[in-house]
Amino acid sequence: MTLRRVPWWLTVLVLAAVISESGCASRSVTTGRSQEADTALTAQPTEQVVETPMKDVPQAVAEAMPVLPAPPAEPETPYLLDVLFDFDQYGLRLDAVTAVETNARNLSRDPTASQIVLEGRADEIGTSAYNMVLAERRAKSVKRYLETLGLSSSTISVVSYGKDRPLCLDHHPDCWQKNRSVRFTIK
Repeated sequence: MTLRRVPWWLTVLVLAAVISESGCASRSVTTGRSQEADTALTAQPTEQVVETPMKDVPQAVAEAMPVLPAPPAEPETPYLLDVLFDFDQYGLRLDAVTAVETNARNLSRDPTASQIVLEGRADEIGTSAYNMVLAERRAKSVKRYLETLGLSSSTISVVSYGKDRPLCLDHHPDCWQKNRSVRFTIK
C-alpha cells in the first residue's frame, strides 16, 4: 500500500471549510422576548465586543494564527509632528523645516513643555552603530534649528535610538520613511 501526498490546495480547502463551519454557523436562541424587543436591541449600537473563545477554534487553525506584535505607542503629544528625513541624510528638507517650525510654535504655547526630548531614529538599512550616529545627527540638526527659532537649548535634550526602536515594524519603503525621523516628546 502506498501513501499519496495530499495536494496543498485540498488542505487549504478543507481548512477554509472548517473555519467557515466553526465561525459562521448561526444558532437560533429563543429568549422569550418579543420580536420588537429583539429589533430594538439590535438597532442600538453596542460597545461590547464578542470574541470567539479559542476552545471553539480547531487546533490546526489556532496554531496557524499569526502572533502580531503590539502596535507602537502613540506620541505623548499628538499636536507635535514627526520630522522626516531622506535616506542616509541628516539635513532638514523643506517639509521637515515646516514641521519643526510648527512644533516650535506649538511648544511655545504649551505651558507644560518645560523639557523637550528629540528622539532620533533611522531605518533598518545599515549597521546599528552607523544608524545610532545618523539618528543622533538628525536629532541634533533639529535641535540647532529649534535654537535658531528661539527655544532655549537647556530645555532640549537629544536621544538616539538608531534602528533599535522603530516607529513602524513593516519591512517596506513607506515604513522605512517613518523610521527615518525625529520625534518630539515632552518630559
